[in-house]
Amino acid sequence: MTVLGILGGSGVYDMAGLKNAEWRKVASPFGETSDEFLFGVLDGLDVIFVPRHGRGHRHSPTSINYRANIDALKRSGVTDILSLSACGSLREDLPPGHFVVVDQFIDRTFAREKSFFGEGLVAHVSMAQPTCNRLAEIAFDCAQKAGFPVRMGGTYIAMEGPQFSSLAESRLYRSWGCDVIGMTNMPEAKLAREAEICYVTVAMVTDFDCWHPDHDHVQVADIVRVLLENAEKAKALVAMIAPRLKASRPDVCPAGCDRALEHALITSPTVRSPEMVAKLDAVAGRVLTK
Repeated sequence: MTVLGILGGSGVYDMAGLKNAEWRKVASPFGETSDEFLFGVLDGLDVIFVPRHGRGHRHSPTSINYRANIDALKRSGVTDILSLSACGSLREDLPPGHFVVVDQFIDRTFAREKSFFGEGLVAHVSMAQPTCNRLAEIAFDCAQKAGFPVRMGGTYIAMEGPQFSSLAESRLYRSWGCDVIGMTNMPEAKLAREAEICYVTVAMVTDFDCWHPDHDHVQVADIVRVLLENAEKAKALVAMIAPRLKASRPDVCPAGCDRALEHALITSPTVRSPEMVAKLDAVAGRVLTK
Protein backbone atom coordinates (compact mmCIF):
# COMPACT_ATOMS: atom_id res chain seq x y z
CA MET A 1 0.00 0.00 0.00
CA THR A 2 1.33 3.43 -0.97
CA VAL A 3 1.24 6.20 1.63
CA LEU A 4 2.71 9.59 0.72
CA GLY A 5 4.39 11.69 3.39
CA ILE A 6 4.75 15.38 2.62
CA LEU A 7 7.24 17.52 4.52
CA GLY A 8 6.25 21.15 4.10
CA GLY A 9 8.90 23.83 4.46
CA SER A 10 8.72 27.59 4.90
CA GLY A 11 5.36 28.86 3.67
CA VAL A 12 3.79 25.39 3.49
CA TYR A 13 2.11 24.79 6.85
CA ASP A 14 -1.08 23.07 5.70
CA MET A 15 -2.35 20.97 2.80
CA ALA A 16 -5.72 21.93 1.34
CA GLY A 17 -7.92 19.55 -0.61
CA LEU A 18 -7.50 16.47 1.58
CA LYS A 19 -10.60 14.39 2.18
CA ASN A 20 -11.26 13.12 5.71
CA ALA A 21 -8.55 15.50 6.91
CA GLU A 22 -7.63 15.13 10.58
CA TRP A 23 -4.71 16.42 12.65
CA ARG A 24 -3.33 13.67 14.88
CA LYS A 25 -0.46 13.37 17.32
CA VAL A 26 1.94 10.54 16.53
CA ALA A 27 4.21 9.35 19.33
CA SER A 28 7.86 8.51 18.70
CA PRO A 29 10.57 7.11 21.01
CA PHE A 30 12.83 9.80 19.56
CA GLY A 31 10.82 12.63 21.14
CA GLU A 32 8.28 15.19 19.97
CA THR A 33 7.51 15.65 16.29
CA SER A 34 7.41 19.14 14.76
CA ASP A 35 3.63 19.25 15.18
CA GLU A 36 0.64 16.99 14.86
CA PHE A 37 0.43 15.24 11.49
CA LEU A 38 -2.38 15.95 9.04
CA PHE A 39 -3.88 12.67 7.81
CA GLY A 40 -6.13 12.62 4.77
CA VAL A 41 -6.87 11.24 1.32
CA LEU A 42 -5.94 12.94 -1.95
CA ASP A 43 -7.33 11.49 -5.17
CA GLY A 44 -7.62 8.08 -3.53
CA LEU A 45 -4.11 8.13 -2.07
CA ASP A 46 -3.46 8.16 1.68
CA VAL A 47 -1.43 11.27 2.51
CA ILE A 48 0.24 12.43 5.72
CA PHE A 49 1.36 16.05 5.85
CA VAL A 50 3.98 17.35 8.29
CA PRO A 51 4.63 21.08 8.77
CA ARG A 52 8.38 20.77 9.25
CA HIS A 53 8.69 24.00 11.24
CA GLY A 54 5.35 23.51 13.02
CA ARG A 55 2.22 25.50 12.31
CA GLY A 56 3.11 29.16 12.74
CA HIS A 57 6.80 28.37 12.10
CA ARG A 58 7.85 27.62 15.69
CA HIS A 59 10.96 25.55 15.06
CA SER A 60 14.29 26.74 13.67
CA PRO A 61 16.16 24.43 11.28
CA THR A 62 18.42 23.30 14.13
CA SER A 63 15.66 22.64 16.66
CA ILE A 64 13.51 20.48 14.35
CA ASN A 65 13.40 16.91 15.66
CA TYR A 66 14.17 15.23 12.35
CA ARG A 67 14.44 11.77 13.88
CA ALA A 68 11.02 11.97 15.51
CA ASN A 69 9.43 13.23 12.27
CA ILE A 70 10.84 10.43 10.11
CA ASP A 71 10.29 7.72 12.73
CA ALA A 72 6.66 8.82 13.21
CA LEU A 73 6.09 8.83 9.44
CA LYS A 74 7.46 5.29 9.25
CA ARG A 75 5.19 4.22 12.13
CA SER A 76 2.27 5.74 10.24
CA GLY A 77 2.93 3.55 7.20
CA VAL A 78 4.56 6.12 4.90
CA THR A 79 6.33 4.56 1.91
CA ASP A 80 7.29 7.70 -0.03
CA ILE A 81 8.33 11.18 1.12
CA LEU A 82 8.07 14.38 -0.89
CA SER A 83 10.11 17.14 0.73
CA LEU A 84 9.02 20.66 -0.23
CA SER A 85 11.78 23.10 0.68
CA ALA A 86 12.33 26.81 0.24
CA CYS A 87 15.91 27.58 -0.75
CA GLY A 88 18.33 30.15 -2.08
CA SER A 89 19.85 29.91 -5.54
CA LEU A 90 23.58 29.69 -6.21
CA ARG A 91 23.18 29.88 -9.98
CA GLU A 92 22.27 32.71 -12.31
CA ASP A 93 20.06 30.38 -14.36
CA LEU A 94 17.96 29.38 -11.31
CA PRO A 95 16.15 32.62 -10.48
CA PRO A 96 13.42 33.02 -7.84
CA GLY A 97 10.31 31.02 -8.70
CA HIS A 98 12.24 28.09 -10.18
CA PHE A 99 11.95 24.55 -8.84
CA VAL A 100 14.83 22.06 -8.62
CA VAL A 101 14.30 18.32 -8.25
CA VAL A 102 17.39 17.68 -6.12
CA ASP A 103 19.50 14.56 -6.64
CA GLN A 104 22.59 15.30 -4.51
CA PHE A 105 23.37 16.86 -1.13
CA ILE A 106 26.34 18.31 0.69
CA ASP A 107 25.83 18.29 4.45
CA ARG A 108 27.42 21.21 6.32
CA THR A 109 25.19 20.94 9.40
CA PHE A 110 26.88 20.19 12.72
CA ALA A 111 24.40 20.56 15.61
CA ARG A 112 21.87 17.82 14.83
CA GLU A 113 21.30 14.14 15.52
CA LYS A 114 21.99 12.57 12.15
CA SER A 115 21.28 8.88 12.64
CA PHE A 116 18.80 6.56 14.31
CA PHE A 117 21.67 4.21 15.05
CA GLY A 118 24.61 4.57 17.42
CA GLU A 119 26.09 3.10 20.59
CA GLY A 120 24.75 -0.42 20.99
CA LEU A 121 23.53 -0.82 17.43
CA VAL A 122 25.66 0.50 14.58
CA ALA A 123 24.59 0.73 10.93
CA HIS A 124 26.05 2.28 7.78
CA VAL A 125 23.75 3.02 4.84
CA SER A 126 24.80 4.21 1.39
CA MET A 127 24.08 7.84 0.50
CA ALA A 128 25.78 7.74 -2.90
CA GLN A 129 22.40 8.31 -4.58
CA PRO A 130 20.47 10.04 -1.77
CA THR A 131 17.12 10.49 -3.52
CA CYS A 132 14.71 8.10 -5.23
CA ASN A 133 14.93 8.30 -9.03
CA ARG A 134 11.37 7.05 -9.45
CA LEU A 135 9.96 9.82 -7.25
CA ALA A 136 12.22 12.40 -8.89
CA GLU A 137 11.00 11.54 -12.37
CA ILE A 138 7.35 11.75 -11.30
CA ALA A 139 7.89 15.11 -9.58
CA PHE A 140 9.76 16.54 -12.57
CA ASP A 141 7.21 15.31 -15.10
CA CYS A 142 4.31 16.73 -13.10
CA ALA A 143 6.05 20.10 -12.67
CA GLN A 144 6.71 20.28 -16.39
CA LYS A 145 3.11 19.46 -17.24
CA ALA A 146 1.95 22.14 -14.80
CA GLY A 147 4.11 24.67 -16.65
CA PHE A 148 6.37 25.41 -13.69
CA PRO A 149 9.98 26.38 -14.39
CA VAL A 150 11.80 23.29 -13.16
CA ARG A 151 15.20 21.66 -13.44
CA MET A 152 15.87 17.95 -13.11
CA GLY A 153 18.88 17.32 -10.88
CA GLY A 154 20.92 19.62 -8.72
CA THR A 155 23.08 19.74 -5.61
CA TYR A 156 21.55 21.11 -2.40
CA ILE A 157 24.00 22.29 0.24
CA ALA A 158 22.56 22.15 3.74
CA MET A 159 23.93 24.77 6.14
CA GLU A 160 23.30 24.85 9.88
CA GLY A 161 21.76 28.31 10.12
CA PRO A 162 19.71 29.98 11.37
CA GLN A 163 21.84 32.81 9.99
CA PHE A 164 22.26 33.05 6.23
CA SER A 165 25.63 32.72 4.51
CA SER A 166 28.42 35.25 4.54
CA LEU A 167 29.50 36.47 1.13
CA ALA A 168 32.69 34.38 1.38
CA GLU A 169 30.67 31.25 2.19
CA SER A 170 28.25 31.88 -0.64
CA ARG A 171 31.13 32.24 -3.11
CA LEU A 172 32.75 29.07 -1.72
CA TYR A 173 29.59 27.02 -2.22
CA ARG A 174 29.32 28.28 -5.79
CA SER A 175 32.91 27.20 -6.43
CA TRP A 176 31.96 23.71 -5.21
CA GLY A 177 29.30 23.47 -7.90
CA CYS A 178 26.31 23.65 -5.56
CA ASP A 179 23.04 24.74 -7.12
CA VAL A 180 20.79 25.65 -4.19
CA ILE A 181 21.24 26.26 -0.48
CA GLY A 182 18.91 25.46 2.38
CA MET A 183 18.85 24.51 6.06
CA THR A 184 16.51 21.54 6.49
CA ASN A 185 17.10 18.65 4.09
CA MET A 186 19.96 17.24 6.13
CA PRO A 187 19.81 15.04 8.10
CA GLU A 188 16.27 14.51 6.83
CA ALA A 189 17.35 12.66 3.68
CA LYS A 190 19.82 10.52 5.63
CA LEU A 191 17.17 9.50 8.14
CA ALA A 192 14.67 8.66 5.41
CA ARG A 193 17.27 6.37 3.86
CA GLU A 194 17.90 4.68 7.22
CA ALA A 195 14.14 4.22 7.62
CA GLU A 196 13.97 2.65 4.12
CA ILE A 197 11.55 5.30 2.85
CA CYS A 198 11.78 6.60 -0.72
CA TYR A 199 12.62 10.33 -0.56
CA VAL A 200 12.85 13.23 -2.98
CA THR A 201 13.30 16.97 -2.56
CA VAL A 202 11.62 19.63 -4.64
CA ALA A 203 13.59 22.77 -3.79
CA MET A 204 11.72 26.02 -4.44
CA VAL A 205 13.92 29.05 -5.05
CA THR A 206 12.84 32.20 -3.19
CA ASP A 207 15.94 34.37 -3.72
CA PHE A 208 19.50 34.54 -4.93
CA ASP A 209 21.94 33.95 -2.10
CA CYS A 210 24.16 36.91 -1.16
CA TRP A 211 26.70 36.16 -3.93
CA HIS A 212 24.45 37.83 -6.50
CA PRO A 213 25.30 41.46 -7.37
CA ASP A 214 21.62 42.44 -7.13
CA HIS A 215 21.19 40.84 -3.71
CA ASP A 216 21.29 44.12 -1.79
CA HIS A 217 18.44 45.50 -3.89
CA VAL A 218 16.05 42.64 -3.07
CA GLN A 219 13.28 43.59 -0.66
CA VAL A 220 11.93 41.23 1.99
CA ALA A 221 8.46 41.75 0.52
CA ASP A 222 9.70 40.33 -2.81
CA ILE A 223 11.02 37.19 -1.11
CA VAL A 224 7.77 36.70 0.81
CA ARG A 225 5.75 37.12 -2.38
CA VAL A 226 7.80 34.44 -4.16
CA LEU A 227 7.59 32.19 -1.09
CA LEU A 228 3.81 32.34 -1.10
CA GLU A 229 3.60 31.83 -4.87
CA ASN A 230 5.89 28.80 -4.56
CA ALA A 231 3.74 27.40 -1.75
CA GLU A 232 0.62 27.50 -3.93
CA LYS A 233 2.49 25.84 -6.79
CA ALA A 234 3.78 23.18 -4.41
CA LYS A 235 0.24 22.29 -3.34
CA ALA A 236 -0.80 22.04 -6.99
CA LEU A 237 2.20 19.80 -7.64
CA VAL A 238 1.21 17.47 -4.81
CA ALA A 239 -2.28 17.19 -6.29
CA MET A 240 -0.74 16.02 -9.58
CA ILE A 241 1.78 13.64 -8.01
CA ALA A 242 -0.75 11.79 -5.81
CA PRO A 243 -2.66 9.96 -8.59
CA ARG A 244 0.59 9.13 -10.38
CA LEU A 245 1.96 7.50 -7.25
CA LYS A 246 -1.22 5.59 -6.57
CA ALA A 247 -1.28 4.20 -10.09
CA SER A 248 2.38 3.40 -10.64
CA ARG A 249 4.20 2.51 -7.43
CA PRO A 250 5.97 -0.87 -7.82
CA ASP A 251 6.00 -3.42 -5.02
CA VAL A 252 9.79 -3.06 -4.77
CA CYS A 253 11.64 0.24 -5.26
CA PRO A 254 13.89 -0.05 -8.37
CA ALA A 255 16.47 2.17 -6.63
CA GLY A 256 16.58 -0.07 -3.56
CA CYS A 257 15.44 2.64 -1.13
CA ASP A 258 13.15 0.17 0.65
CA ARG A 259 16.07 -2.24 1.19
CA ALA A 260 18.72 0.22 2.38
CA LEU A 261 19.30 -1.67 5.64
CA GLU A 262 19.67 -5.07 3.99
CA HIS A 263 23.42 -5.26 4.71
CA ALA A 264 23.85 -2.12 6.81
CA LEU A 265 23.70 -3.46 10.37
CA ILE A 266 27.24 -3.97 11.65
CA THR A 267 26.73 -4.83 15.31
CA SER A 268 26.52 -8.56 16.02
CA PRO A 269 23.05 -9.68 17.13
CA THR A 270 24.54 -11.14 20.31
CA VAL A 271 25.75 -7.75 21.59
CA ARG A 272 23.04 -5.42 20.31
CA SER A 273 21.55 -3.11 22.93
CA PRO A 274 18.00 -4.29 23.80
CA GLU A 275 17.02 -0.65 24.39
CA MET A 276 18.21 0.34 20.91
CA VAL A 277 16.49 -2.65 19.32
CA ALA A 278 13.21 -1.66 20.99
CA LYS A 279 13.60 1.98 19.96
CA LEU A 280 14.22 1.00 16.35
CA ASP A 281 11.21 -1.29 16.02
CA ALA A 282 9.66 0.87 13.29
CA VAL A 283 12.77 2.14 11.49
CA ALA A 284 14.63 -1.17 11.36
CA GLY A 285 12.08 -3.77 12.38
CA ARG A 286 12.20 -5.41 8.95
CA VAL A 287 15.85 -6.43 9.37
CA LEU A 288 16.00 -6.73 13.17
CA THR A 289 13.44 -9.52 13.16
CA LYS A 290 15.39 -11.64 10.67
